[in-house]
Amino acid sequence: MDDILAPRFIDPVAARKHLEALRWGDTPECVHCGSADVTRLEGKKHRDGLLQCNKCREQFTVTVGTVFERSKIPLNKWLLANHLLCASKKGMSAAQIQRMLGVTYKTAWFMMHRIREAMTDHNPGPLGGPGKVVESDEAYIGGAKRKRLSGDVAPKKKVVTLVERDGRARSFHVANIHHGNVRAALVTNVDRASTLMTDEARFYWSIGKEFAGHGRVLHAGLQFAKKGGIHANTAENFFSILKRGVIGTYHHWSAAHLHRYLAEFDFRYSTKDISDRERADIALKGIAGKRLTYRRTSSLAA
Repeated sequence: MDDILAPRFIDPVAARKHLEALRWGDTPECVHCGSADVTRLEGKKHRDGLLQCNKCREQFTVTVGTVFERSKIPLNKWLLANHLLCASKKGMSAAQIQRMLGVTYKTAWFMMHRIREAMTDHNPGPLGGPGKVVESDEAYIGGAKRKRLSGDVAPKKKVVTLVERDGRARSFHVANIHHGNVRAALVTNVDRASTLMTDEARFYWSIGKEFAGHGRVLHAGLQFAKKGGIHANTAENFFSILKRGVIGTYHHWSAAHLHRYLAEFDFRYSTKDISDRERADIALKGIAGKRLTYRRTSSLAA
């Protein structure tokens, strides 16, 4: 178990070596052509961690081609921010990261979104499978102003979440919760050989017929579980954590960035059975092949 005084969170060189080990192991590879014929350039004339490919002659570091590329923030601060976000069950606000890392709020906000991009799996396989159970549920994030004590409140946002029992979670922001949107999320993300568990919503009646089995509970009748493991409590538990993250940590999610926040909570839930260090390392392994510029990110919120 590591704490925030681990060398990679304090020393930029230790952070770089940790990142290189995660990305390449013992053999660095050129990020431009994939060749393993690489030379490490050392000395005062070269910046720390610089490598050169002997095949294509291009120079690079471990951050090239990742969400960390062209960042002026020291790598040890990046790794600490990643660790804090991965270890915080209900998330960590950019304002908190700003205070802990000694950076501006704008920098902390952008760092968090880049880490969430690393957490996002852009090529996920289907949930469930033969003999497996997938639960589906919907929730409204946010609320009407009359239900809050004070301040401006953003409109409610609709979220559909699919949770594989003892497995992964996958959440989606939808414009409206109806048969078409929910069915599209299910049939494109869940193996048809799975058993589906839901509440009593009518649109599930026809959708459930497309799967190996379908169990329903009548929440309106205060029924939350039936014999044979028929319940949707796993998805309900996911939403309890998600909503507490919104209310207690983030307070507001814009529609433009909602998919990134959902990816964050999906990632932590899907890796809940491993240690904080292992979860943080998995997130760091996801930095490659992804770029997120501030201009593109901030323009979404405009």
